[in-house]
Amino acid sequence: MTYELRKQGTRLAEPARAKSSPESRAELLSALGEVFRAHGYEGASLALISEATGLGKGSLYHFFPDGKEQMAAEVLASIDAWFVTEIYRPLRKASDPRRGIIDMFSGVDNYFRSGRRVCLIGVVALGNARDLFADRVKDYFAAWIDALAAALRKLGHSPATARHLSEQAVLEIQGALVLARAVDDPQVFSRTLLRSQKRLLETADGGAAGHRRPKAVKR
Repeated sequence: MTYELRKQGTRLAEPARAKSSPESRAELLSALGEVFRAHGYEGASLALISEATGLGKGSLYHFFPDGKEQMAAEVLASIDAWFVTEIYRPLRKASDPRRGIIDMFSGVDNYFRSGRRVCLIGVVALGNARDLFADRVKDYFAAWIDALAAALRKLGHSPATARHLSEQAVLEIQGALVLARAVDDPQVFSRTLLRSQKRLLETADGGAAGHRRPKAVKR
């Protein structure tokens, strides 16, 4: 799936062939996603969508008969599918849970472009359109927390502790995205990921029983 930032006013190449293949549809959903990220669901007018995709109003309704709601629903579904494949499933199936957690943070950093890309599902969760996509929003965060908690249980944490640590990590990631954008400093996001990853991998009471603490630096 293609996830490339598109400048406002840039149309998709060869719009007449859009939707002729799964790859073209993925590209179209990617362009739609950037419009929703930049303007929110409510602010994403058909004029802005048309400008970003290179499709006229008639073509948009041909491809999305239910209009903007269907566009947003398909974009959210594509995001969820990416996270299932690249984040949730590897966390659950990793033979080495430490490696799985490290890969999760790396994947999250790449997806959110080191804090330069907002979380669209978070945007929807905070907007007036939340009720339209309530199940999708809830399932996205619940699946992330559950998958990370599963990896933490493999490290030796109790179910309750694993759940607490997982919720805290997802909270930190989402909060860092907001703060990085608010202060216009992507390094806020990068620093938060590093701290959160370190904490999850450290030995804690009742968890990560086999993990060694780093040796103290000799003075």
